[in-house]
Amino acid sequence: MAEFCSVPPEIVAPAANETLELALGSQVVLNCTVRWAISEHCEPVPTWTKDGQWLGSESRQDSTWLGQNASERLLATVLQVNLTHNADFGVFACWVSNATASFTLRREEVAGHVSAVLAALLVLSLLVLLAGLYIRCRLSVLLWYRNHYGELEMNDGKLYDAYVSHATAPDDRKFVHFIVKPQLENRYGYKLYLDEQNIMPNAEPSADLIMNVSRCRRLIVVLSVAYLEQDWCNSSFREGLWRLLELSKKPIFIVFESQYREITHPAISLLKQHRSAVTLLVWRAGSMTPSSDFWKELCLALPRKVAFRRTMGDPQTQLQEDKAPMLILHSSYLDSRGDPHPDGDLGLRGCAFRNPLPPRICGPGGPTALATGTVEDTQLKDSHRSEIDISDLGSRNYGARTDFYCLVTEDDI
Repeated sequence: MAEFCSVPPEIVAPAANETLELALGSQVVLNCTVRWAISEHCEPVPTWTKDGQWLGSESRQDSTWLGQNASERLLATVLQVNLTHNADFGVFACWVSNATASFTLRREEVAGHVSAVLAALLVLSLLVLLAGLYIRCRLSVLLWYRNHYGELEMNDGKLYDAYVSHATAPDDRKFVHFIVKPQLENRYGYKLYLDEQNIMPNAEPSADLIMNVSRCRRLIVVLSVAYLEQDWCNSSFREGLWRLLELSKKPIFIVFESQYREITHPAISLLKQHRSAVTLLVWRAGSMTPSSDFWKELCLALPRKVAFRRTMGDPQTQLQEDKAPMLILHSSYLDSRGDPHPDGDLGLRGCAFRNPLPPRICGPGGPTALATGTVEDTQLKDSHRSEIDISDLGSRNYGARTDFYCLVTEDDI
């Protein structure tokens, strides 16, 4: 049994009951140091308990020494604890004579790690969700931003939004006339110029191509297998591509997925190498729906359209001041009235389209002269029709106009 001193020894360490949180599998050394006066004539023996149960002396080490003055002695007892199981945690007490000090060992809670892991998983899930939304809604957001804050291509002298070049194959015609044209013109309000002729008959741009492309803001090429069979595509597609880049701003090439994998023509690899200078779109099986990515990418490549009221006409035509006869909002200038201001031209009038009426001579043959004058008027009206240049009116889109008759071309018939 431990010998009790009349005056309890003074506990030097720990200064108070100590609580330690340790991880499972760690080791800890508990140090208990006491001091007592030599005059007590007692030899205290340290002991350790765990949860009220006495422990043996196998895992403890004791040492004693004199203090700074010879009137006191110190005793240190050290207990080493291995925390390999949950049962190793508990309350350890150091008993030295009638003095005691305790150590409470608790297992470190893993809640901090759990919360950190959950926070990391939450952030990762949020990033994955944002990435999915970006992939799914990227084109819609870009299209909305372009339609509201994009650059306007107006007052540039262009009559059409896109020049569409395609082959004469039946499938290409159906694709352009029954899919591309109705979708872009009726749904998005674009004006297209369709052409199925060879744009480079002698490996050089034709005069018609240069003139027509200059009237369009974009160039669309339906690059099908039938289109690639043209001479300039087989012999000098690279040179032809440079000519197209000179004529149009970032031309648009449409390929079909069903043919895309089978095409061995070097044109496809060349277009892939120059993706920054051209727009390459793939028509897939699901591209038929109006909300597919194909139409969004195509609209992003086309110029921004301006919303307008039908009663005012197309502002892109009005702002460029196109004075073509069928594009003027009010057609009263076609009335055959004489010029009230012969000394100065105050506007476009009937005399610009026909010569003044010849003087009529009235006499004994008055009725005959009147009939002759009527015949001459009829001839002049016929000549008046032939003097107006309507060579390009059949290809224009007058859907925004309501004050003139409808033109029907041979192609429409």
